[in-house]
Amino acid sequence: MTIVDVPGSKSITARALFLAAAAEGTTTLVRPLLSDDTEGFAEGLLALGYRVERRPDRWLVQGSPTGPAAREARVYCRDGATTARFLPALAAAGRGDFRFDASAQMRRRPVAPLTRALRGLGVEVRHLEAEGHHPLGITADGIEGGELTLDAGESSQYLTALLMLGPLTRQGLRITVTRLVSAPYVEITLAMMRAFGVEVERRDSPEGEVFDVPPGGYRATTYAIEPDASTASYFFAAAALMGHEVTVAGLGRGALQGDLRFVEVLERMGARVRVTDEATTVAGTGTLDGLTVNMRDVSDTMPTLAALAPFASGPVRIEDVANTRVKECDRLEACAENLRRMGVPVRTGPDWIEIDPAAPGPAEIATHGDHRMVMSFAVASLRTPGVTFDDPGCVRKTFPGFHEAFAALREQWQGLAARR
Repeated sequence: MTIVDVPGSKSITARALFLAAAAEGTTTLVRPLLSDDTEGFAEGLLALGYRVERRPDRWLVQGSPTGPAAREARVYCRDGATTARFLPALAAAGRGDFRFDASAQMRRRPVAPLTRALRGLGVEVRHLEAEGHHPLGITADGIEGGELTLDAGESSQYLTALLMLGPLTRQGLRITVTRLVSAPYVEITLAMMRAFGVEVERRDSPEGEVFDVPPGGYRATTYAIEPDASTASYFFAAAALMGHEVTVAGLGRGALQGDLRFVEVLERMGARVRVTDEATTVAGTGTLDGLTVNMRDVSDTMPTLAALAPFASGPVRIEDVANTRVKECDRLEACAENLRRMGVPVRTGPDWIEIDPAAPGPAEIATHGDHRMVMSFAVASLRTPGVTFDDPGCVRKTFPGFHEAFAALREQWQGLAARR
């Protein structure tokens, strides 16, 4: 059995940084993810006037329930979607003039549902170049609160940003959501808000799901970041592919992240899965079955399955993943492009991809600057010598040490094979 040390969750670290900044007092974040995205988020908080002390295994954040201390700030969000969508909402709760910009990659990604919602709450938001995209200008004077309707069918991050903003408004928020994708990420948000002292009420209505967020702010706490389930998916997939066993500690039955459900997909394909209170283990059986699977709620693991799919005994069809087209790149088409480069038959539609069994050949993977393209096709490289990447370093976004960790796993398994 191989025990893999997976770094902290990007999604949880970003939410924890927002909540810590919004809380009264000093919050300690234990084992946060150290990556380009989370460092960018922390730098954004510093630019807004928050105090963030970064130690090797914990970060200390001095919060303020009245919004940023700065009255004027320029924030560069790098490639981080959570940074680019959460920090403008946090700034809107304060008072001052704030500018937000991002990388060319992030500038292409939409923020319109969030900025429309903020405008509906009376916040002065300006798109400084392309409407619906970064860069943004925000003139803030606090937020009264009230009711709004949100379409979160493109990204759940818009809903998360507004939910976390709610306790910082004077009256609270009532959010009616007409469409929602990646619902497990909203469950993460609600559970973490609860840990920081805020309980959100939710109910169904004819118009959609309603979230009632009370005013009153957050309280500081000590919060431990669990390992990243999306990152764990590459190691679980590797075990299923190579007939080995991998355990990730810290991801068990109580884990917040819905992406841990990826192991259920592997189990349907024939892998053995064991989930305890403390850990999850996946063991390959030497065979992988084809399947049809809806991955709407775990779409960040769609590329992992796509890269694994050619090694199955039958076709693999992944459905309801239209939202993957507006991630760091069009992930659905990027997966298809790279599989075709490897000689794998692939078909795609607006929200689906179907992959036939094949013997993939060597190819240079076009990463499109997307960390998930690299980490997913690293799994395929275990059975396909000669796979290279045009930008292997883009893994720094979420897992700077990925290549070293994956190489160590490969070497360990090669050593086991040599001794047999």
